[in-house]
Amino acid sequence: MKWLLFAVKNVLRNRRRSLVTILIAGIGTAAMLVGGGFSRYTFTALRESAARETGHVIVAHERFFEGDEDTPMQNGLEDGSAIQAALATDPAVRAVIPRLQFTGLVSNGEKSAIFVGTGVDAAGEFKVRGPFLSVNAGSTLASHPTPEGLPEVMLGQDLARVLRAAPGTSLTLLATTTEGTLNAQDVVVKGVYSTGVPELDKRAVMVHLATAQKLLLTRKVSTVSVYLRDTSGTEAMRAQIAQLHPNAHWALQTWRDQAFYYQSVSALYDRIFGLLGAIIVVIVLFAVSNTLGMAVVERTREIGTLRALGAFPGQVTRNFVLEGLVLGLAGAALGILLTLGFRLGVDVLGLQMPPPPGRSTGYPLHVDFALSLTGIVTAAVVLSAVLAAWLVSRKAAHRPVVEALGHV
Repeated sequence: MKWLLFAVKNVLRNRRRSLVTILIAGIGTAAMLVGGGFSRYTFTALRESAARETGHVIVAHERFFEGDEDTPMQNGLEDGSAIQAALATDPAVRAVIPRLQFTGLVSNGEKSAIFVGTGVDAAGEFKVRGPFLSVNAGSTLASHPTPEGLPEVMLGQDLARVLRAAPGTSLTLLATTTEGTLNAQDVVVKGVYSTGVPELDKRAVMVHLATAQKLLLTRKVSTVSVYLRDTSGTEAMRAQIAQLHPNAHWALQTWRDQAFYYQSVSALYDRIFGLLGAIIVVIVLFAVSNTLGMAVVERTREIGTLRALGAFPGQVTRNFVLEGLVLGLAGAALGILLTLGFRLGVDVLGLQMPPPPGRSTGYPLHVDFALSLTGIVTAAVVLSAVLAAWLVSRKAAHRPVVEALGHV
């Protein structure tokens, strides 16, 4: 503790130079924490968005993910309700949602467009999607289809614009059935929504599962999505399902297998912020090296005096290493304070990020503050400062005593 106190006093001997070094280390620390916190927030948002869209674990027919079908629902699941009931008993499972994927034409009587439809169990679908489904007009589908009146549909916002459709508009869906014939179903628009992906918004249609099955003349479903209470348990749940149902002709995938956008963004951000962190560590290394290098030159005769009094080279080096430790810790502490201030500022101002490539909607700017990330960044800054101090002081500490005492 005594030597650490001496190191603090030595750092304060040239306050202006030390302050500049601490500012450089602090700004570098803040830059790494802000960049890392932003990427963590982005990863979390994309992960939850992908998981809520597809489910944490997707159960399908063993050939469903392999390729195209010769006829609609050729690789569908026959016993969707039984699978749903079997998987819903696990306490880690939040919901089990069946879905039916199909394509066809949608017409307003004057104009037709190709659509990509999803038959959903509305009672659970909109609960698990939560804030990741943006309804621009009207409302979501009723929990259960009503026997009277036309079946309800929801349209992607760009598809609704092309068809000049709004809540209450009547449309006709046409699709190929499992028997290879064409079937039509009159529907009424209940709502208009956005997926945030323009290409999907031009084609997206959502209907009740019963309506889709009636249109395709089938009782099958395409997939059964398992939603968990905790995303971190995804791989364990997939392994558990495979173990409990070894004889089932199922194919299992997780949200990560289907989240191609998440994987691309994750790989890109890891490289960008990894390079940024490496550059900042090098800058801190040079800043501390410059400060302590000048201190070593100024105190060469002092070093010679310590050696003449019996100090070992390792003790001299230790003193400078402790000064580097003080500079690194002070810079890291300043960087943490700057990060907290920046985080508070962007939350109060409610700043928005522009839409990323391939998306039509932006998202709020936010910086996660994680203790694990803070610990890693702090350790990197402090270690770089300590390394710089050791590099610049070890040569002076081994300098001959007479030469050091005669230094001018």
